[in-house]
Amino acid sequence: MTPKERVLNRLEGKPVDKIPNLNIIMTFAAKYINIPYKKYVTDYRYLVEGNVKCCEKFGIDMVSAISDPYRETYDLGANIIFPEDDVPICTDFLLKKYSDIKKLHIKNPLTSKRMLDRIKAIELYKKEVGNNYPILGWIEGPISEAANLRGVNNIMTDFIDAPDFVNELFELCSAQAIEFGIEQIRAGADFIGVGDAAASLIGPYYYKSFVLPFEIKIFNTLHQAGGKVKLHICGNITPILHLISQSGADIVDVDWMVDFEKAVNTLSDTCAACGNFNPVILLNGSTETVEEAVKKCIKASKNNTMIAAGCEVPKETPYENMLKVDEVLRGALI
Repeated sequence: MTPKERVLNRLEGKPVDKIPNLNIIMTFAAKYINIPYKKYVTDYRYLVEGNVKCCEKFGIDMVSAISDPYRETYDLGANIIFPEDDVPICTDFLLKKYSDIKKLHIKNPLTSKRMLDRIKAIELYKKEVGNNYPILGWIEGPISEAANLRGVNNIMTDFIDAPDFVNELFELCSAQAIEFGIEQIRAGADFIGVGDAAASLIGPYYYKSFVLPFEIKIFNTLHQAGGKVKLHICGNITPILHLISQSGADIVDVDWMVDFEKAVNTLSDTCAACGNFNPVILLNGSTETVEEAVKKCIKASKNNTMIAAGCEVPKETPYENMLKVDEVLRGALI
């Protein structure tokens, strides 16, 4: 069974030969192929190389185009700094005052710089491994991109001080996400990951009132374009699990601080839960503690559950710990 067959079968609750391993790799992949992270995030060829080699070596079942949250933000005009061997940094928020939104215009991903680089990664994946691995594109969700453009602290107070501005900004961010996501699907992406990290900070009322309607709109449009959706919200999403189940996502990443059994039970009727052992266990734990953590997740799983660390695999994770994840999944009863 190929990784692509494995993931698609598992998504439908069909038999598989191994529970899919959907660990998220970024800085780890760059380190594995011995390049500075700046190259990984600015040249799609390195991103593809790192992902493919890590998937082959460590039994990861999905290649990914995720690298950092600033693809759209950069092309919309924000000042992004690229350290030589660290993650990109936004040094100056584009929307300093409410009236700045009038300067914001949706960009064509095909004539952009950083969005186009990701699209080229999808095209290369499709050419090299598209028949074997499912391909995961990536976009930023409405509150995540709004926070990138406005600042997390500012967008949080904007919910109270300027709700109409928030809605207008979310509309623009969602329109950009849809354009970007559709072009990645056209390039060959099977799934589009949607990063919406700040959604874990706002609670059920604001999530339901502001964020969820735009996520539903984005997901529905991506489905119509032929793609599936993987929603990634870092942090404790326990208070909004019941709402996330209504979003239309096909897979939902669950971070380590959420009770995985509760997440699986809440989500499994509408989508596949993916998670959720602590990434720090991968980084600092022994192979025995990694095995214990993975088995705990397996015990909480249903027939459509995927397994991964709750968030990105840390850069310095020992290779033996990554290999142990795959070993445990291959030995688990399906």
